[in-house]
Amino acid sequence: MNLLAILGVLLGTIVMIGLVWRYAYFCPSWLVPLLENPYVETIAGAAFLVRRAGVRPGMQVLDAGCGPGRITLPAAEAVGASGRVLALDIQPRMLEKLERRLRDQGISNVTTLRAGLGDGALPPNEFDVAFLVTVLGEVPDKPGALREIYRSLRAGGVLSVTELLPDPHYQPIRRVRELARSAGFREQRLFSGVVSYTMNLVKDAES
Repeated sequence: MNLLAILGVLLGTIVMIGLVWRYAYFCPSWLVPLLENPYVETIAGAAFLVRRAGVRPGMQVLDAGCGPGRITLPAAEAVGASGRVLALDIQPRMLEKLERRLRDQGISNVTTLRAGLGDGALPPNEFDVAFLVTVLGEVPDKPGALREIYRSLRAGGVLSVTELLPDPHYQPIRRVRELARSAGFREQRLFSGVVSYTMNLVKDAES
């Protein structure tokens, strides 16, 4: 097989995977390598995103759409023994992967929850920081999801939204701003890159 044929097969495979992911709405558990790889870590490293959101020891953190725990694990380390992380995902196989990692690494300050965003499963006024990392585009009811996260944050709490290309569910900055304002959030800071960005949104103390 010549080089052009090999490249054609690779391109076709990538397109097919993208279509599966796009129309499955959420990333299937067997596509975890597309979430955890050197490219993603280079442009949106997990530990870097945790620091960017201002996570500190003792905080209560929500990792919404946690998948296999790319953000959950460094967040658990950052909050320490006095803090807590709630890892929420709708897919049981993603949570199973995360729970195996937690057991293997002896991490005890993480609780997992199988639920969809917008289902009303989150406790009110509970979290200091919430993460939506390449998740928002996969949520069918985006306004409802952001309203639920808003209610779950304490006054002054931060929602950190990260989007990156070529995620098939990528949400542009303008769309996230519109949804965030409708839910009651105020934009605190935008970290913008060439193929990714992070938008930190705050629930004001008077809310």
